[in-house]
Amino acid sequence: MPTAPKAYWIAHVNVTDPERYKGYQSLAPHAFQKYGARFLTQGGVTTILEGEPWDRNVVIEFKDRKTALECYNSHDYRQARAERSGACLTNIMITDGISPDE
Repeated sequence: MPTAPKAYWIAHVNVTDPERYKGYQSLAPHAFQKYGARFLTQGGVTTILEGEPWDRNVVIEFKDRKTALECYNSHDYRQARAERSGACLTNIMITDGISPDE
């Protein structure tokens, strides 16, 4: 039986209200920990080769797509998203990794 590929959140964030964004930062880690998320990059130096720049570029690994979606839709992360509302501009997507069986 094929193993499900890992899934990744890719998030681009421009913080517009740093004080308000702190509410998100205090709540989101609880959801990520609960769903076994592993941060591969969070901020750091970015070189824009094409497209518009974002202040923060984040890649978060989950064991599979189901878990990544469960985290995003969880009660904990919905609370964090509510705190983030109006504090930043975001672009978040979930993408599958390459299946380990390929």
